[in-house]
Amino acid sequence: MALPLSMALAIASGVPPEHGLYTAIVAGAVTALLGGSRVQVTGPTAAFVVVLAPIAQEHGAGGLLAATLMAGVILAAFGATGMGQLIQFIPYPVTAGFTAGIATVIATFQLKDFFGLTLAHAPPHYLERVVELVAASDTLRPADTALGVISLALLIFLPRVTRRVPAPILVLPLAALAGALIAQLAPEHAVATIRSQFGGVPRSLPSPALPWHWLGPGGDALQFRELIGPAFAIAVLGAIESLLSAVIADGMTGQRHNPDAELFAQGVGNIVVPFFGGIAATGAIARTATNIRSGGRSPVAAVTHALFVLAAMAALAPWLGYLPMASLAALLLVVAWNMSEIKHVLRTARVAPRSDVVVLAVCFGLTIVFDMVVAVSAGVVLAALLFMRRMADLASFRLLGEEHPSLVEPLPKGAMQYEIAGPLFFGAAQKAISALRAVGAGVRVVLLDLRNVPIMDATGLVNLESALDALHRAGVYVIVAGVQDEPLRLMAKAGWKHRPWLVVLRSFDDGLALTRTLAPSDFEAHADAHAKLRHPPGL
Repeated sequence: MALPLSMALAIASGVPPEHGLYTAIVAGAVTALLGGSRVQVTGPTAAFVVVLAPIAQEHGAGGLLAATLMAGVILAAFGATGMGQLIQFIPYPVTAGFTAGIATVIATFQLKDFFGLTLAHAPPHYLERVVELVAASDTLRPADTALGVISLALLIFLPRVTRRVPAPILVLPLAALAGALIAQLAPEHAVATIRSQFGGVPRSLPSPALPWHWLGPGGDALQFRELIGPAFAIAVLGAIESLLSAVIADGMTGQRHNPDAELFAQGVGNIVVPFFGGIAATGAIARTATNIRSGGRSPVAAVTHALFVLAAMAALAPWLGYLPMASLAALLLVVAWNMSEIKHVLRTARVAPRSDVVVLAVCFGLTIVFDMVVAVSAGVVLAALLFMRRMADLASFRLLGEEHPSLVEPLPKGAMQYEIAGPLFFGAAQKAISALRAVGAGVRVVLLDLRNVPIMDATGLVNLESALDALHRAGVYVIVAGVQDEPLRLMAKAGWKHRPWLVVLRSFDDGLALTRTLAPSDFEAHADAHAKLRHPPGL
């Protein structure tokens, strides 16, 4: 699987095919030895294409290698600082949306080689590329198109017959043979191949070289600064995909990976691979699953895979140049289809809450129009805002008067109970406290029931303090009861225990008992005694 796919992904990323092989060999071996998953197979992946192609087009192969090195440093920092645990908080609609968007972009970018089109120029952005493809439709080459269609049909059909042998191993050699026959019998219809496009494939790894030397004489500090954003995009995407692959591997093997160790290993792999001409790498889901299904249970399997790719490159390099570009494009069309997980996307759109569907659609659209970083950033922010709105809607608030039917025993005259249930955070604080500010003029004691408030943030604290101050100015004595540990610590830090008109208690029953003591009909006559009462344990 890795041999043709690595070359196809390198070509799709805008660099010669051997760079993909270098990546599968070097990054695959290094990451396997250090990784947090024992069965992960690392190499170039389709998800990177939409990020790497614009870098290669704007900064060349040297810029792509330098960005890979910088991304490796960021990934290693993610792992060293424990960021592996945070990736799991990216919601599924976000990953599904940008993954489907990436698949759409990859598929669209393959149409040039699939149909043998000649583009006046190849813009890196999706909408401009679509316009250019439509404008170049009259340059379609029948032989390339026919070979691409036949290759695509076989790549789809053969896995339904047998999965013992990966379909590309059978289809691509046949496509290369067909391309050679066309070149011999009808030279005027010769199909584009790796040899005609890139001059063939070398038989060995290049000598180690400093990645920034690839930038050439124009490489300077300004260019490195321009690569920081793309490098961060590579790192974020690499982290998401490698940990997603590791989770899938855990489900297949029953093992458990170490996310921080896996991110650190991916970082080291991406630091090392540019010195040998390799591009960005991450955990490859399809190759990892194949490794597991073939019996791999230790890092030795992934290292052997890397060595096997090296041996295959050395032995088959003269023949790899005959692989048709249309057939490699067909292979990537299949990869893009599988990557899109269209069944899961359609199911999510059908059964998920409307807010999740909106997040998925936004991430999909932003990935196509802009890029993955914009899509993930906007998606996470939008998902977080929608989640906070849901949490605020789940919170409940009740103002209970003296004779409210839900009370077991009526409250004394002049007393009122206010219940808050749910986290008192900035999304719900204003709504939770609004009714408390509207307490009637005849109320002398308010029992604030916080038994069902597990957490409270600074916004909740400020809103609650504002409401309590307003009650105090109206001559109301406040008892805050049933306070859980975390809100209690926050109140203590805020200095609530120094307010004589306010008492905070852990026990709601103690608060209720105190309310009955503090709310006789002649409350004013006993006001001086209230401050001298010994209250149950609280602040």
